[in-house]
Amino acid sequence: MPAKKKHVATKRVAPLREMTLAMARVRRIDERMTLLQRQGRIGFHGAALGEEAAVIGSSAALQKDDWLVPALRQNGAMLLRGYPLIPYLAQSFGSSLDPAHGRQMPCLPSSRSVNQVSWSSCIANQIPQGVGIAFAMKQEGKGRICMTYMGDGATSEADFHWAMTFAGVWRAPCVLVCQNNQWAISSGVEKQSKQPEMWRKADAYGFQGLRVDGNDLEAVYAASCDAVEKARSGGGPTLLELFTYRVGAHSTSDDPNVYRDDEAGRRWFAKHDPLPRALAACQREGVLTQAEVNEALGQLDRELESAVKTIEAAGQPLFETLFTDVYEKMPWNLAEQSRELLSTSHN
Repeated sequence: MPAKKKHVATKRVAPLREMTLAMARVRRIDERMTLLQRQGRIGFHGAALGEEAAVIGSSAALQKDDWLVPALRQNGAMLLRGYPLIPYLAQSFGSSLDPAHGRQMPCLPSSRSVNQVSWSSCIANQIPQGVGIAFAMKQEGKGRICMTYMGDGATSEADFHWAMTFAGVWRAPCVLVCQNNQWAISSGVEKQSKQPEMWRKADAYGFQGLRVDGNDLEAVYAASCDAVEKARSGGGPTLLELFTYRVGAHSTSDDPNVYRDDEAGRRWFAKHDPLPRALAACQREGVLTQAEVNEALGQLDRELESAVKTIEAAGQPLFETLFTDVYEKMPWNLAEQSRELLSTSHN
């Protein structure tokens, strides 16, 4: 097996302050959403605890017109790209303020306003879709690219193979981000892949793969910018492996104590927590202090409190929204069904 080539990222000025604050916000929102799930006020949440640098550092490399196809833990990228807090939270509540009218499972937000589709609960089937989006952008010829995320477990799925073949053969302008947190739900890397270094899998498909410390915000951002620029300039796809660790549960539906020693996660987090590392870099550059982070989180807490009250007070979507967004122009039979349902519900 050939030796790993060391990746030397282009030297660039990273928006350290903005990214570090975004990481802190993602963590605070995850904490609040997990608490709401435990209180029975939402049904499900998947947190990015300890993986915030991978999420924010990679997605920050995108331009506004680029598209992002997430997996479970990248929803915070929507907020970084300007999506409002209330509809973001409302999706998990399925309230009338949810733009999807409560039709989607909790924790699966999406919006064309920030060019993000919802992630799929079926492992890896978002990868061919992401590569397809990128290929359509290549045909369009406007210089846009698509960043598609996956976990380490997704690299063992057939969808991964199809997508990698498609991306390599057609040189789709995409960045395929494997956020390797070493756990595919309850299966450790050694149980689901003979090759534990996911970046190497790109060799079989004829394009570049590289591994980066996923808890180093500056390294993630620099490598992501390089991969994005390569895709945009016609250089083809990159498989970017962001090596990190899933500190907590896979989701609020999971108990990791059943299949692993939780002490390992605590030790990793104590040593590699990306947030203090990012803040230390900010302090070296003189762009952000702990006091400013605390102030920003205090403001966020107030916004979260207000947003949750607004969302819960709004109630569930109205019956008639069941029939909206199905067709551009509602056909007669659907209109008839709508009238029948509404007349029944009012009796």
